[in-house]
Amino acid sequence: MIFSNHKQAVLSVLIATAIGGAVVTDAFAQSSRSSERSGRSGGSKQAKAEVLYPNATRQEPNLKASAKLGSKLQKLIDSYNDQKFPETRALADEILANPAANAYDKSLAAQLGSQAAYSTDDSAAAKKYLLQVLEFNGLENNGHFQSMLMLAQLQLQDNETAAGLATLDKYLAESKSTKPEELVIKGQALYQAERYADAIPVLQQAIAASPEPKDNWNQLLMAAMSEAGQTGEAVKQAEALASKNPTDKKAQLNLASMYMQADQMDKAGAVMGKLYTAGQLTDEREYKQLYSIYANTEGKEKEVIAVINDGLQKGILKPDYQVYLAQAQAYYYSDPQQTDKAIEAWQNAAPLSKDGETYLNLAKVLYQEGRVPQAKEAARQAKAKGVKNPKDADKIINLK
Repeated sequence: MIFSNHKQAVLSVLIATAIGGAVVTDAFAQSSRSSERSGRSGGSKQAKAEVLYPNATRQEPNLKASAKLGSKLQKLIDSYNDQKFPETRALADEILANPAANAYDKSLAAQLGSQAAYSTDDSAAAKKYLLQVLEFNGLENNGHFQSMLMLAQLQLQDNETAAGLATLDKYLAESKSTKPEELVIKGQALYQAERYADAIPVLQQAIAASPEPKDNWNQLLMAAMSEAGQTGEAVKQAEALASKNPTDKKAQLNLASMYMQADQMDKAGAVMGKLYTAGQLTDEREYKQLYSIYANTEGKEKEVIAVINDGLQKGILKPDYQVYLAQAQAYYYSDPQQTDKAIEAWQNAAPLSKDGETYLNLAKVLYQEGRVPQAKEAARQAKAKGVKNPKDADKIINLK
């Protein structure tokens, strides 16, 4: 991805998906199936859920479903598994309002209520339920911390950045999770809060902890470095990735982009030129990136002309104002100067311009070339479209 705008390089906030399958915690699973197991002989013991947070500082409450609420909780779980989300929420609200419900009952009801609300795109309700999960504090660590993480993600999605970061920090501190994908969420949130220097070490930790860090994680790190004024470090990061993945087009494009950010146009042009020669540049944005680099590098007018003409011939570049303008300037400033081709390109660009300034430039060049009648007509077109200094156009129009 080319960092034409760092803000556009940010990862999309990762939103927790609804917990798949039956959301039955160990305590309730044991309680609701105890009678069933007691009637079996030689039956295997139910598999225990994987411990997701072995280093958590939170002491698990080790609560079970209350006997009075067992059937209601099972009905709640069944409705959720059947994707009857409005019914799930109604049952969850009923349990939450029941004075006989214990902390576990209410925590589980709030957890399923949050998932049902999220599944119906009701983010506000989902957050309220998740806050209740944490308030009642009755779930085992798996359910408790997954709810806390989901709350943080929803807060961040809803631009509640301070609250989201606070929840996320609490989650990481208490769960002791070091999962790269979760650290990246924090890194992104810090980036969005424009705390670029704080985002850098978090993203570095995430990337170092992952056997296969995603491309956009590295892109986000480089963007944070650049925004923090650490352009040199961002370039080093891009160079390391490109060296590690010499055949990866994205890595090479990112390297070229970082060279551009560092105003190292020669190096950016070398990287993009190599991709171009190898036939790896295939879309309009990439061609525009390449000719723009050449246009901003001294003595590369011939390269600008070659790339634009090739792109137009292949149909990769659309014949728009920017393309014609770059083509005109390249012809005009090339050595030897190709004025006739420059004029032709300006004649193509001028009608596509939002104002008359391009027509006025065309008029001046035509006048320099002794093509006075054409210069006058171009000046009239300039005035008709609007220019900053109409007197400049009048001088040409009034030539004798």
